[in-house]
Amino acid sequence: MSRWAPDARERLESAALDLFVENGFDQTTVAQIADRAGLNRATFFRHFTDKREVLFGGEDVLAGLFADGIRAAAADATLAQCLRAAFAATDPVMTPQRRAKAVQRRRVVAANSDLQERGLLKHARIAASISTALRERGTDELTARLGAEVAMLAFAIAAERWLKADDDEPFPPLAQAALSDLQVRAAELDTRTPAPAVLPVGTGG
Repeated sequence: MSRWAPDARERLESAALDLFVENGFDQTTVAQIADRAGLNRATFFRHFTDKREVLFGGEDVLAGLFADGIRAAAADATLAQCLRAAFAATDPVMTPQRRAKAVQRRRVVAANSDLQERGLLKHARIAASISTALRERGTDELTARLGAEVAMLAFAIAAERWLKADDDEPFPPLAQAALSDLQVRAAELDTRTPAPAVLPVGTGG
């Protein structure tokens, strides 16, 4: 099979995820992935630096989309509006096909502590990309960092809901709803929780 196959990356990704689920991440080799995809090792390394990148390569794309969405927001947009614009920008990649792969990816990462650490690094890089885009708009550093972390939390919440939703459920509205939920919770942080009622001594239930 020619290494120039136009769908080589998608075939390699699908083959890798299937093998990771079937055999485990550590037990799966690049040669096995290439063979399952009907390609060769050289083609694999043209698309991925290593087999871990099959799981996390898409995070770089998300980081770019988030930043592009923030930069494209209206000049007078609030921070929350910038984050909603960032989520809207993910629509082209958060497709039903990607949803099915995300289910596999989550299962593989959950079973491997080293992959979980790699995921945390990717999380930090995406947050840094969001923070940078916000600072470019004039947001102060602390607010930009806070906005980035809120965005990542909203994204994680939305991803959990998306994976449980119907196949045709679009992702951006779920992320925007999660952001609104977090805004409500944040507004309640300074609200005193009512103390539990204390029954007088001698009364009982």
